[in-house]
Amino acid sequence: MNEPDFNLAESKIAIIGLGLMGGSLAWALKGKCAALFGIDPHQATLELALSQHIVDYADSDPAKLLPDADLVILAAPVPAILTLLEQLPAFTSNRCIVMDLGSSKRLIVEAMSRLPERFDPIGGHPICGKEKLSLANAERTLYYAAPFLLTPLERTTPRALSAARQIIEAVGAKMTILDASKHDRILASTSHLPFLLSSALALSTPGDVAPFVGTGFKSTSRLAGTSSSMMLGVLQSNRENVLNALHEFQYQLAEIESALSSNDFLNLESDLIQAQHKYQTLTQ
Repeated sequence: MNEPDFNLAESKIAIIGLGLMGGSLAWALKGKCAALFGIDPHQATLELALSQHIVDYADSDPAKLLPDADLVILAAPVPAILTLLEQLPAFTSNRCIVMDLGSSKRLIVEAMSRLPERFDPIGGHPICGKEKLSLANAERTLYYAAPFLLTPLERTTPRALSAARQIIEAVGAKMTILDASKHDRILASTSHLPFLLSSALALSTPGDVAPFVGTGFKSTSRLAGTSSSMMLGVLQSNRENVLNALHEFQYQLAEIESALSSNDFLNLESDLIQAQHKYQTLTQ
């Protein structure tokens, strides 16, 4: 694609999926591009997006809006993104940039590599969000100051990279570039495993303690409130990395359990001090 550099202010952007992430992105981009197209299968979501002026045009049929788009952003669960990438050539014959917001990248990047030459793909993943999904929970500032990871393909052009950079700058996020395999290994530990740990904590806690739940439990188990329909696809697509992260966690938990079972509070204290230092290092 030997075309002039991408200009966000002059470009028409289509966002497929107007949930928390897609809706928040549209809200943050409003007024910073030539036009915003919103595509979602739910009529109520489309009506809300139009009534709140989050997008300029909205439809449930991608084929009605995508031919006019310069940049298409796939903001859906990972399995839906993979399906959309298969369907994309049928929706438009237009030359355009394609970007996604999926939480795992290897399978998505592989699917992007199979797109016809007229598409200029680049993988993306903003590290932000919350457990309450849907457009009703979208926030204009959701992306602000958040890491935004990009996973370019070998075929990704400087124009697509420029487009992604301008999107990230427009929403106030912080760009980092890395390959898809490294992305999935990292996110298994920092995102996908925490979801499973929150879920396990919720499952193992007796129901009759609800009146006594405080901020510690709520903050630790918060991710268990995330929709399983979104997370299941992430776990399936990043299964091996998640299993490796789970095994390391189980090893550390077994060390703590062993020290507690044997009244070895000296080693237990040592483990907890190391954990405190590791936490401070990871979150500073």
